[in-house]
Amino acid sequence: MDTPQGRRARGLRPRMRLPGPDAASPALNWIGGERIAIGGVPSARLVARLAEQGVTHIVNCRSRPQVRWSGDLAAERAAFGAGRVAHAPMQDHGLRQRPAVWAAAACFAAQVLTGQQQAGVLIHCSAGRRRSPMLAYAVLRLRGHAPGQAAALVLSYRTEAELVPAYVRSVERWLATTVR
Repeated sequence: MDTPQGRRARGLRPRMRLPGPDAASPALNWIGGERIAIGGVPSARLVARLAEQGVTHIVNCRSRPQVRWSGDLAAERAAFGAGRVAHAPMQDHGLRQRPAVWAAAACFAAQVLTGQQQAGVLIHCSAGRRRSPMLAYAVLRLRGHAPGQAAALVLSYRTEAELVPAYVRSVERWLATTVR
C-alpha cells in the first residue's frame, strides 16, 4: 500500500497533492438552462478550448496564493480578456465567507447572464466541490431562484458539489442586507 507512512519506511518522500485540475472529475457541469457551468480549475490546455464549450466569461474562486502559484487566473485573463474574468479569492475553510471577497464576482456573473443572452459563465475553484458551488448558488439566488431551488440546481447538476452550510448562510445574510 502506498501510504505516506509506507513511503517514509521505504526511504521515499510522501506524495503531495498539488492544487490543480482533478482528472477524476468532469471538466464542466452546465446547470440546466441557466448558462452557468461549475468545474474545477481548467488546465492550461483546456483554458484555450473553453470557448468551444460555450464559455464566454469566467469566475475564478481560487485563493490569491493558489492563482499566483499556478498562474491560472493570468491564463484565463490572457485567453478571455480581463473584462470577462472575475476573481473571488476565497479560502476553502468551511467557515463564513466574507461578501467583500465574493459578492462582486457573483454580481458580475448575474449581470453578464442578464445582459448577454448568449453568454456562458464558468465558475470554478480547485475541484469544483465547495467554493464554486457556493458562488453558483449566489448567482442563482441573484437571478431570482428560491434557496431550495438554487441548491437543488447546483447539487443535481454538479453531483460532487457540497453546499457548505456556513457558505450558504453567508450568501443568505448578504442577500438579506443588500438592495438588489
